[in-house]
Amino acid sequence: MIGGQGGLPGRRLAAAALAVVLGLMVSACLLLPGKFTSSLDLRKDGRFTYAYAGEIRLLALSKLAQGGGRKAFAPEACTDDEMKERPCTPAELAEQRRNWDESQRAAADKARKDAEGMKAVLGGIDPSSPQAAEELAARLRRQVGWRSVVYKGDGLYLVDFALSGRLDHDFAFPTIERFPMANAFVQLSRRADGSVRVDAPGFGPSSGTNPFAAMMGMGMGGGMTEAGDKEAAPPSPAEGTFTLTTDGVVLANNTDEGPQSYPAGQKLAWAVNTRSAGAPTALIRLGN
Repeated sequence: MIGGQGGLPGRRLAAAALAVVLGLMVSACLLLPGKFTSSLDLRKDGRFTYAYAGEIRLLALSKLAQGGGRKAFAPEACTDDEMKERPCTPAELAEQRRNWDESQRAAADKARKDAEGMKAVLGGIDPSSPQAAEELAARLRRQVGWRSVVYKGDGLYLVDFALSGRLDHDFAFPTIERFPMANAFVQLSRRADGSVRVDAPGFGPSSGTNPFAAMMGMGMGGGMTEAGDKEAAPPSPAEGTFTLTTDGVVLANNTDEGPQSYPAGQKLAWAVNTRSAGAPTALIRLGN
């Protein structure tokens, strides 16, 4: 039996574990694609070019934009013993006001703690700052590959990214300087046998079917307001195309039509929308 002095440390460990899990869930859907076009060219000698042009939404800033301001106190109706509405007494109004003030203080404290948590996830950027969106844009512009980053408001960025190199290491997009972690739209994983696995988890089914995204919405204040009003709908799901071209050997893929002829080899194409059955994936063998 666990009891006595063992209970408190156990609860503390459980709370710490929950905080870690929630942190991972937050990062699991921190970034969302919007309308986009994306392509990957993978040569059998290891050269590759990846490109993404379109929208990227930073969910933390989107939720902040939905937050709204402080609402004015509005007294609730008072009723008599027969549940008929009657004028509230001064004492009842004062009690309602005290309860409302306490709920406002609790909400402000939660918002402060949420902002501190998101600041850590965002690599030191304070999501409550008016300069947060542009600070992130400036950070991206410093990184290789980000040719254009324009903030459109409500957590939405319009970007143009392209990067070429040699695949002598794994690759993921996007990566952001000082972010402890960010969910990848596209991942390239090298295998010891010379093949490369291509996964595009960010281009999978809409976030409505993702339990991580649902919990993220709850954690950032999604759902219902204290007044019972329904909050703004989550961001639109991804909509675009992902195309892979290669002169390597296509060992596996989950496209509808399979490899298609292409002047420089073969082409795989995925349409990304609300009807997508799963995230794009392929296995390509490189080398001669």
